[in-house]
Amino acid sequence: MTSTFGNLFRLTTWGESHGKAVGVVVDGCPPNIELSEKDIQKELDRRRPGQSSVTTPRNEPDRAEIMSGVFEGRTTGAPISIMVMNEDIDSSKYEKFKELYRPGHADYTYEKKYGIRDWRGGGRSSAREQVGRVAAAAIARKILEKHGISITGFTRQVGKIRIEENEIDYGEIEKNPVRAASSKKAGEMEKLILQLKAEGDSIGGVVEVTAKNVPAGLGEPTFDKLSADIAKAVMSIGAVKGIEIGDGFRVAEMKGSESNDELSERGFLSNHAGGVLGGISSGQEIIVRAAIKPTSSIRKEQKTLSRSGRDAKLMVEGRFDPCLCPRAVPVVEAMVALVIMDHLLRQKAYE
Repeated sequence: MTSTFGNLFRLTTWGESHGKAVGVVVDGCPPNIELSEKDIQKELDRRRPGQSSVTTPRNEPDRAEIMSGVFEGRTTGAPISIMVMNEDIDSSKYEKFKELYRPGHADYTYEKKYGIRDWRGGGRSSAREQVGRVAAAAIARKILEKHGISITGFTRQVGKIRIEENEIDYGEIEKNPVRAASSKKAGEMEKLILQLKAEGDSIGGVVEVTAKNVPAGLGEPTFDKLSADIAKAVMSIGAVKGIEIGDGFRVAEMKGSESNDELSERGFLSNHAGGVLGGISSGQEIIVRAAIKPTSSIRKEQKTLSRSGRDAKLMVEGRFDPCLCPRAVPVVEAMVALVIMDHLLRQKAYE
């Protein structure tokens, strides 16, 4: 089972949803970077459950504990191990699913591949695994900040409610539970999510992430394109079903004269490419959008299959996010940060 990501800046996540703990080991972090548990906690707090009425009520404090690789407040160059204990576990709701596959989940495919599965909340296929990604990215972000690189995400769309370009206000993102970059649209999104939550249903959406001040020249021209690595990283998030960079699927409707980013002495005159040309960063803002599916666990009766191959019905009960977008924002940010961090180190090999 592959649980390692990255080339020079590498991370290996570990742990299961209802196991004792989850965590990550980060290898390849340069030495002498100031790092504390507070730096990691700040990002974990944005992803943790139980934040508001539009997220799962599972109440995990997600307290990060650095186990190795940091001495006197600085990284040593050794592997950095971070552990987060699972403290609010309730596996009782999942016992009925021992013999049933939940629609939309990895239950069926996981068992077909490995011949075994952890039915307690999905085990390794659970979004709980993402704690390690966000913790690792908190380290990467400390280094990226030294290079002036910032990464900001927000909920661009929930259902059919979408924030238009002229409505974006980055100052609003952390002021509302949906993490929307518009106070007006945030209210509409929250109302829709709570309505569907009351009905026992869920809703999907779009998370947008922008990386600013990324230097030109990161990425490779063939298989290790920066855009390709970002796509793989973001698509490795369980709830993501599609990704766009720049204008994305809109280019299918555009002419070359509309899609091309012309250049002048002042620089690029537009950014339809989303900051990546030929797989290499152009120095413009890197813009990534991820389509987030509706939460698969819903309180509605659905048809399914038992492990013995018989038709069955089930209704999933437990603690679930009615919309994954608010907590997905820091996760998509994390994967973009990890890719840029890795390519930044790789670029240094050329210098």
